[in-house]
Amino acid sequence: MTNAANDDRKFSVHARHAGPHHARIVHEPSYEAAAVAYVEDLAIAPDDDGEISVIVRDLDTGGEHCFRIDLNTGETAPCG
Repeated sequence: MTNAANDDRKFSVHARHAGPHHARIVHEPSYEAAAVAYVEDLAIAPDDDGEISVIVRDLDTGGEHCFRIDLNTGETAPCG
């Protein structure tokens, strides 16, 4: 039997407008899951359109992705 926590990776996540000095460490299995977990755990002011952009960096590989999250629907998409 496998433990789901064993598949978790360590990410640094911050709101794009807030900058990396407001980053939080999040343990999740994917970049997308880390972005959503960050938004769910913190009260962050959204853009005028009800969305927020977050930067997610894998602390092991250094890979980085940006996601826009619609706070009304929960939909997540890459920043454009």
